Amino acid sequence: MRTALPLGVAVFGFAVSFGIVARSAGMGWLAPLVMSATTFAGSAQFAGASVLGTGGGVAAAVVAASLLNSRYLPIGISIAPAMTGGILKRLLSAQLVVDESWAVGHIGGGRYSRGRLLGAGVLIYAAWVGGTAVGVLGAGFLGDPERFGLDVVSPVLFLALLKGQISGRLALLAAVLGVTVTLLMVPVSSPGVPLIAATSACLLGLRKR
Repeated sequence: MRTALPLGVAVFGFAVSFGIVARSAGMGWLAPLVMSATTFAGSAQFAGASVLGTGGGVAAAVVAASLLNSRYLPIGISIAPAMTGGILKRLLSAQLVVDESWAVGHIGGGRYSRGRLLGAGVLIYAAWVGGTAVGVLGAGFLGDPERFGLDVVSPVLFLALLKGQISGRLALLAAVLGVTVTLLMVPVSSPGVPLIAATSACLLGLRKR
């Protein structure tokens, strides 16, 4: 928890932003809280709120969020050896594994500490749900999030996530292709569809080297 504390502060700030953005997207106050408590995935939740806020359908929001959360499949495989105990215990423990706790839980050599994973996960979870509550309940007092520039939170968040993923020419090509697909589809398709279509660029990673 001590190691994850600085991350928790940042996560709390993102969660406040999510609560405000979700409220302005017409999600009410209960749905964002339930979403944070059960989904617990910042990028996916921002994607869902962004799609709904721009007039997209529920199906497009769910697909976009699911595609972003698909990264948890390889993350889950990597931490599986550290998750000891019965099926129920491992299932519940795995709910606290997010990007931040995964990073904190790594102890080198591809090995993970269950204690560090769960300790960091508990703190990050509390920060995320608590921040969402502050954002949702404070949205009425803050008014339109565009007044504070919070309408750019989602794009900035995705750019920050993208920066850490571009580690070579293939990754750069996938990113450029994703942007191109999005720009071409935005004028002619429903909100959310360009985001889903842009993920097709990830298929470049399947190319044989």
